[in-house]
Amino acid sequence: MSNILLLLQRVHQNVHQIRHSLDKKKFLEPKIYTGGVNITLWNELSKEEQNNALSKDWYIYYKFLDESTGKLKRMPNIKGGCNRYKTKKERIKILAQLRDALEYLLEKGLNPYSEPDLKLLEFITPIKPQIQVITDISKKEEIVAIPEPIKEEIVENVMSIKEAFDYALKIKKKSLNETSYLNFAGRINRFKKSLDENAPITSLTRKQTNGYLNSILLSTSARNRNNTRIDLSSLFEVLANDEMIPENFIKKINTLKTKPERNKTYTPDMQQNIYSYLEKNDPLLLLFIKFISYNFLRPVEVCRLKVGDLDIKDKKIYVRAKNKPVKIKIIPEILIEDLPDLSKLNNDDFLFTPYKIGGDWDATENNRRDHFSKRFKTIVKDHFGLGSDYGMYSFRHTFITKLYRKLRINHSPFEVKSIIMNITGHSTMSALELYLRDIDAELPEDYSHLLE
Repeated sequence: MSNILLLLQRVHQNVHQIRHSLDKKKFLEPKIYTGGVNITLWNELSKEEQNNALSKDWYIYYKFLDESTGKLKRMPNIKGGCNRYKTKKERIKILAQLRDALEYLLEKGLNPYSEPDLKLLEFITPIKPQIQVITDISKKEEIVAIPEPIKEEIVENVMSIKEAFDYALKIKKKSLNETSYLNFAGRINRFKKSLDENAPITSLTRKQTNGYLNSILLSTSARNRNNTRIDLSSLFEVLANDEMIPENFIKKINTLKTKPERNKTYTPDMQQNIYSYLEKNDPLLLLFIKFISYNFLRPVEVCRLKVGDLDIKDKKIYVRAKNKPVKIKIIPEILIEDLPDLSKLNNDDFLFTPYKIGGDWDATENNRRDHFSKRFKTIVKDHFGLGSDYGMYSFRHTFITKLYRKLRINHSPFEVKSIIMNITGHSTMSALELYLRDIDAELPEDYSHLLE
């Protein structure tokens, strides 16, 4: 078989010059096995399906007449070393050449049951350029003109910008939650509208993309520009992995420095005044805020809660966090005391709706969160004259700070962080330490005596 492979490798450049009809009595047309998938639908496969196909051996298979039985018999597979390569494009390039070469040699009389006759190489002749003689009458001499050889180009089907973006969005939708995907798709679609959607995806350049990011910077902020860059890079990574574009050039576009923004922590008096005001004016919003304050949830996590996520008897709450499995946290007694009777409510209903605890709410996660954010602004921020650096998220900072300072009285900093990390749900100690520094939870004692 080694000599057959040698012949295949020598013949592929000449295959397209001479084609004869197949002798169907002696062999069947060689075909390529591509891991059990339809290679023409490669770009429509999921990443998992593509990786599964590439994990298998790809090869050429064919049948040849067994003269002893008079039937076509499956011949040994021909791999040609293609499985050393890890991409569809590289494997197909090798196998397609070998397949065409094999078919050509079978037409010329190759018999795989015997050692191949090296005389078959006589059929593999270099392509001789045609020589054209031109007579220059004025100079009475002949000029020999040798035309350039015609190069055969493989033209691949290139998706348009619209097709490529829509395809990548379908892939990303499988890995993002509802809110994240809506934000992601919004940024991608705004970028797509700024382009010629019918142009090939390979025509999109780094300069063109950077110009769009600069327009985002000028019209909004460096933070929004950086977030747009992250989302575009995530989309282009899908396109690069599926070989729709040569590379993800977004990675080469720099990230701009931004000024960190965070919600301020409420003072004890501010927090108590807001609580007292909401007790009279919006008890439902107050209970929403207490889930942020006492269970240290983010507003969007509160919006995700269903009635069935609360196990009052066992004092457990099941929280669906962003891009993570469900987290189990305890419900502190201070929060249980404020909860109404949930036993008669439907477990599949949202815990918080605009008008009551427990009910159906036909709205996206983003819209549910925006409802309570706008409600807080109208009822609380406008009443107390609070600026943009105060919000519902400020209550999370406020009560983590309160928790830290009370624990710090009787425990070392490391002990306090170990206890708080288990309560807040931070994944690493370094992440918690950074968060505590950002909210200024650790403050020194009065150092006046050191300045005397």
